[in-house]
Amino acid sequence: MTVQPKFAQIKQHIIEQIRAGVWMEHQRVPSENELSDQFKVSRMTARRALSELTEGGILTRSQGLGTFVASFKSQSSLLEIRNIADEVAERGGDYTCVVLSLESISAIAPIAIALGVEIDSHVYRSVIVHHENDEPLQVEERFVNPALAPAYLQQDFTLLTPHEYLTQVAPLTEARHTVEAIMPNEEVCQWLNMFNEEPCLQLIRRTWSSHGIVSFARLISPGSKYRLGGHLTFKK
Repeated sequence: MTVQPKFAQIKQHIIEQIRAGVWMEHQRVPSENELSDQFKVSRMTARRALSELTEGGILTRSQGLGTFVASFKSQSSLLEIRNIADEVAERGGDYTCVVLSLESISAIAPIAIALGVEIDSHVYRSVIVHHENDEPLQVEERFVNPALAPAYLQQDFTLLTPHEYLTQVAPLTEARHTVEAIMPNEEVCQWLNMFNEEPCLQLIRRTWSSHGIVSFARLISPGSKYRLGGHLTFKK
């Protein structure tokens, strides 16, 4: 039987306390010293657990005040491209998805331009709703260049995400994205199980491999459930 590293045990303990409602949103959690005493580990080990949970958006740290349970919104990094299934798992959640569409379509001008292909040429389109703990978290509408991912339509995206698959067949070398607040249309509200039109976050992302533009995606999440964040460290 594999024994979890101590830092992982501390992370799991904190996640379980939060999920059980013992520690509420914005409540202070034990310090590095308190955790190191409780789990009989070094401060460095406790610090690693707190740091990884902070990077995952589960905790938030304030200089001089301590570490607190973060706002109960899912968080994705604005500074890197990550697999949403991994993000959900790191938060201690259960990831599932529903594939609404997986098809070949004729590229209208905006899609053709975004993918760098001829207008009216065939491209692949998928629409997937990503869930966290059975709740809709994000709609992903993605257009893919068939020349760089010819077997895209044959994939089972309930077993791996489009991001995972495309990373395997066309390793990413570049990405550009923009983020804006939008009011969702009726279709998006239906996809996300929203009964009122609350503002959403929309991320538009284009990705490249060494052979050209791989995909063009539109990612939409309810503003009340999702946020984007990141951490930058500047060398002196």
